[in-house]
Amino acid sequence: MVFPSPSTSPPTSEVYQGQFGEFTITEDDRWGVRVYRGGLAIAALSLVLSTMVVLWPQRPDWALAVVSGLYGLFWLALGVSLWTIHIYLKPLHRLLQVFWLVGGVASLVVAHGDAAPFVQTVYQHPVTLWGVGFTFVALTGIYFKEAFCFNRLEAKVLTPLVPLLLLGHLAGVWSVPWATGMLIIWAVGFTVFALRKLVQAIPDDVGDKSVFVYLAQQRQAPSEGVG
Repeated sequence: MVFPSPSTSPPTSEVYQGQFGEFTITEDDRWGVRVYRGGLAIAALSLVLSTMVVLWPQRPDWALAVVSGLYGLFWLALGVSLWTIHIYLKPLHRLLQVFWLVGGVASLVVAHGDAAPFVQTVYQHPVTLWGVGFTFVALTGIYFKEAFCFNRLEAKVLTPLVPLLLLGHLAGVWSVPWATGMLIIWAVGFTVFALRKLVQAIPDDVGDKSVFVYLAQQRQAPSEGVG
C-alpha cells in the first residue's frame, strides 16, 4: 500500500493528499502508532522469552508457570495493538477485537479449570485451542493486514505458519521436532516483524485518513436518507 508524501510539515501535524481529499496526521495519530508498535514489540518479546523457556534443557517445573504469565502479558499487549491499529474496514477491526476477547475469556476458563500451569494444560489438551486459539486468530489477522498492506516477507510467512502450527497441534499431526522448528520460526519471524515496525515511517501505519472519513460517511448515508 502506497501513501502520498506530505505537502506541508507543521511542527505538530502534517497535511497529506489522500484518495478522497486532504487529511492531517496529528501528534495523537503518531502516538497511537507508537502504542500499536509498542504492543507488538512486547508481544513479540513475550513469545521469544516463552520459546526460550519452553525449549530450555532441564527446565525447572516452575518455568511453565512463568511461561503462563508471559502469555498473559502477550495477550494484553496484543489487545493494546488491536485497540490502536488502523484498519479501513471497521467490521473487520471489530471482528479481530472480538476474537482477541474470546481467546482471553477462554484462556481464563482454562487457567482456572486446571491446577497445572496454563501452557501445560493447552499443550496436553489441544482441544482447548478451540477457545484459546482465537487469540492467535486475532494475531494472524494483524499479520495478514501487514502482509497485504506492506508486502512484508516475514508477515507473509507468519500468516499461514501460525494457523498451521496450532491446527496441526489440535489435530495431533506434528512431531516434536516439527512443532519445535515451527515455534522457533514463529518467534524469530515475529521478532523481525516487530523490529521492522519500529523503524517504519509512522504515516504508513496511520494510513489514508480520507478513506476512513469516506467510509464513515457511506455508513451514515443510508440512515440520513430514511424518513
